[in-house]
Amino acid sequence: MKTLKNYTLVFDNACPMCTVYSKAFVKAKMLDESGRKSYQQMSNEISSSIDTDRAKNEIALVNTQTGEVFYGIDSIFKILANAFPIFGPLFNFQPFKWLMKKVYSFIAYNRKVIVPGNDKNDTCVPDVNLTYRWAYILIAWLLTSLILTHYSYHLIGLVPPTKFFREFIICGGQIIFQSGVIFLLAKNKILDYLGNMMTISFAGALLLVLFLFIGKIFGFRNPYLYAGVFMSVAGLMLLEHFRRVKLLGIHWSASAGWVIYRLIVLWIIL
Repeated sequence: MKTLKNYTLVFDNACPMCTVYSKAFVKAKMLDESGRKSYQQMSNEISSSIDTDRAKNEIALVNTQTGEVFYGIDSIFKILANAFPIFGPLFNFQPFKWLMKKVYSFIAYNRKVIVPGNDKNDTCVPDVNLTYRWAYILIAWLLTSLILTHYSYHLIGLVPPTKFFREFIICGGQIIFQSGVIFLLAKNKILDYLGNMMTISFAGALLLVLFLFIGKIFGFRNPYLYAGVFMSVAGLMLLEHFRRVKLLGIHWSASAGWVIYRLIVLWIIL
């Protein structure tokens, strides 16, 4: 595996995802020890070479000798193609490159709502791209609804049988309900809040998927066990909701609204 010399990857150190994967490049020796610098602490020489506004949305890779800069997926492909030359033609294949650019942008523009950082003075905040934000909310909404529909089969006897449409409407209703709550509390943060809320919902759904696999392996069939796991996951989700609302600087009553909506839905279902 070849190390890319004389290049510096400018990452966002207030973004846990960016920190992890940029560090992984160094540990894997795809970049040398000085091959990564944080956006927040980069030198004047590097900052003068890059478009700092663009670098907030697309990670920048700077040639420290020539000043040439790659952004976004081109930065990632530059590192990977150097380490694995066999994949060079694939990375230059335009349909694949176009698709990966969309995937990269989908993650990059939503990175702060997928895994938020704790730095309140963060200076590397991506623009709010409405297309990618609503795409993220919709995908999380769809996948969460599908998982909950499947999980509900194990709760039959405790709650009425359900179908995808009902779970889809319940998840969508929460988006509408909480949008109203946040409009009253901090209307300029609605999209950031909704992105975080759907991350919590999807993360909770993934935990349920994990238990479904465990249940299948060990043959669990007791609906009370599945209900207990569901309530435990809901409790973890509430704690994470409190944490993220605090990070966003929104009043804690947003979490109260989140609970109230779920209690209303439970009352209607039962």
